[in-house]
Amino acid sequence: MSRSVLITGCSSGIGLDAARTLKSRGWRVFATCRREDDCAALIAEGLESFPLDYESGESVAEGAGEAVDRAGGTLDALFNNGAWALPGAVEDLPRDGLRAIFEANVFGWMDLTNRVIPVMRAQGHGRIVMNSSVLGFVPFAWRGAYVGTKHAIEGLTDVLRIEMRGTPIRVSLIEPGPVTTMIRRKAIPNFERWIDWRRSALAERYEAELMKRLYEDRGSDRFELPPSAVSAKLVHALESERPRPRYYVTTPTYMMGALKRVLPTRALDWVLARG
Repeated sequence: MSRSVLITGCSSGIGLDAARTLKSRGWRVFATCRREDDCAALIAEGLESFPLDYESGESVAEGAGEAVDRAGGTLDALFNNGAWALPGAVEDLPRDGLRAIFEANVFGWMDLTNRVIPVMRAQGHGRIVMNSSVLGFVPFAWRGAYVGTKHAIEGLTDVLRIEMRGTPIRVSLIEPGPVTTMIRRKAIPNFERWIDWRRSALAERYEAELMKRLYEDRGSDRFELPPSAVSAKLVHALESERPRPRYYVTTPTYMMGALKRVLPTRALDWVLARG
């Protein structure tokens, strides 16, 4: 029987490439999306798909149950991937906006994870992989909400990995830097909904820095890699006999990891403030 994996955020980008890659390697892939029409598109190309929206506890419960039922009461792996961004200065982040992004990027992830752990315990094995970010261990301006969620995921995952010692469940983090996805484009409606930038004390900096970055198509970042670079690390995390606790993806992640180890905080702040 083929191994089974539940993947979230499969409408495009990293999740979609992961679903296609693992299917090609013989995995039974449950590729979930928030929207029904995105699920229909995946089904049309031969993937198994059904809705799973992290922001809804009911949807998370139904999605976890659907995956386990389809796999006959088991589930070999979970790849938490779906997430969205809310650009803006920290001082301009409204309470409701922060609540919404943490529901999607943190609370939903942990709810889903905690629902599959008992299944993995009962079957005697399991792999849990969290798609974090270089922003899970270093901060960048204008990304405070997203940075906050990724730092939270890193902390929770580190503790979960320690708590899973002595069990047959292995837990890993993937930490990509710039990868070709639609996250910037999809962040625009969130920015327009939650950030009243024209009234901000930083309005001039918004115009000079963030607006161009957010709205102008500047082409690929010079260090940008395709989603397949993440899929390659995911394959190792799921199929290796000894998966690593962390997987760096892209040159900036390796650079930031090294700088964080050697630089004092003020020096690292200076580097990060220069972009």
